[in-house]
Amino acid sequence: MTTKRHIKLVRQTALISFLLGTGIFGLYFLTSSFELLFIGYGFIGLAGLLNAGVLISILVKAKNDKDNRIKLFTTCGLMLLNIPVMLFYCWIVIILLNTMRITFTNSTQTTLTNINIVGCGGEHIDKLESGESETVWIDITGDCSINIDYLSDGQKKDETVAGYLTSSMGKKMKHNIGGQNEEQF
Repeated sequence: MTTKRHIKLVRQTALISFLLGTGIFGLYFLTSSFELLFIGYGFIGLAGLLNAGVLISILVKAKNDKDNRIKLFTTCGLMLLNIPVMLFYCWIVIILLNTMRITFTNSTQTTLTNINIVGCGGEHIDKLESGESETVWIDITGDCSINIDYLSDGQKKDETVAGYLTSSMGKKMKHNIGGQNEEQF
């Protein structure tokens, strides 16, 4: 194989690995689907093996092709840039696994005030008009639950949002305050 073809192979492999990895990460970020975690782990293993094979072949080519060695090593550096990107994505996924991203929607006909999110990391929303939504990120600090209490027409009310959470149970969810919700955990 010629040097040009080796360089083209490395660039294509690096680009495809980056795009597929970014796509899987982006979908996980948007959906918090556990299935995508397993696809991501499998992709890291498969892409790692494929990239290592291509990297070894280019290093062998660089050893034998003294005239193009600098170009070949530079191209290897391009491929190796995927490693810090992958580590950054893994770091973000670990954070997401320990965070509940809850979109609270006021499904009542009144304005809700002083909304306290109690449990785990806890948060506060000052006011939600009828039909208004706000997303809150809550750290999962160990074994905990998430409840809310709020004022509706001056009356204090409370609801359970998630009955039991622990580390690595983070996900994205919606909660209708004062409305029907699926039981969580």
